[in-house]
Amino acid sequence: MNTKRILLYYKYITIADPQAIMAWQKELCLQLNLTGRIIIATEGINGTVCGSPEQTAAYVTAMCGHELFGDIDWKDSIVNGAHEYFPKLQIKVKKEITNLGLDTDIYTAEKGAEHLTPAQWHEAVAHADPEKTIIFDNRNAFEARVGAFEGAVIPDVEYFRDFPAYVDKNIDLFKDKEVLMYCTGGVRCERASAYLIAKGVAKRVKQLNGGIHRYAEQFPDGFFRGKNYVFDGRITVPVTNDVLGTCDVCGVVCDDYTNCLNAKCNKHFIGCPECIDRLQNMCSDTCDQLVREGKVKKRPLRQRVDPTISE
Repeated sequence: MNTKRILLYYKYITIADPQAIMAWQKELCLQLNLTGRIIIATEGINGTVCGSPEQTAAYVTAMCGHELFGDIDWKDSIVNGAHEYFPKLQIKVKKEITNLGLDTDIYTAEKGAEHLTPAQWHEAVAHADPEKTIIFDNRNAFEARVGAFEGAVIPDVEYFRDFPAYVDKNIDLFKDKEVLMYCTGGVRCERASAYLIAKGVAKRVKQLNGGIHRYAEQFPDGFFRGKNYVFDGRITVPVTNDVLGTCDVCGVVCDDYTNCLNAKCNKHFIGCPECIDRLQNMCSDTCDQLVREGKVKKRPLRQRVDPTISE
């Protein structure tokens, strides 16, 4: 089987010339025939790249040889190479490596929460007092629909940039509490925790080092239930057999995400096999009718990647 390796990584480090790093990354990734998504800012780098085990190993070697990127925590998954996990390579320079919408000079990773190893996190969750502790899901609400830590507070936010407004609106939720914060791989908690700490209301704020990815590696049958949402062709990666979601069309228990083939709609929704088949990969009867009548364009159907073929 043709296998591929997906690398997930980030590092908060001052980058004086992001454009130069972007140019180097483009040259390096094209040379190694890697696909993926890399964001570079003056505050650091955040990337996911995909290629053969040999290509990704060469990428890690090159990154480790650079003066800025020598001690990155590399997270990886081995996957079936017959599928297209990233259709192309995207490398961009932005203001932030995650779109929190806050001043990167004020709310920095250095001012963020204490990091807990997966083992420390496991113990903290096991002994958490609901009256004194909040397990806080620092992801978008749609990610938590298919997988989350038991008893977690899941904020109703559509985008990560909505987090500061959520905290401001629900500030009493955190008052005098110990907050255990987690996300997919850790990058979003770094500065989000700094914002919460700056509010001065929580007793303590701690974050899961390496996020759900690292925790699931060490505790596959721990306190996280369901699937881990990822931002590549797999969409989700099973952690346990628990099914937390429901079909957005009929309400039956289901946790398979897809995108509506009505190009104008393109809604990201959970659909059971029966509804997907009946509506021809559309999210509703309305979208199905619009496409059938030729009133809107239909997106090409992309083959769904089997998320079970991974480590």
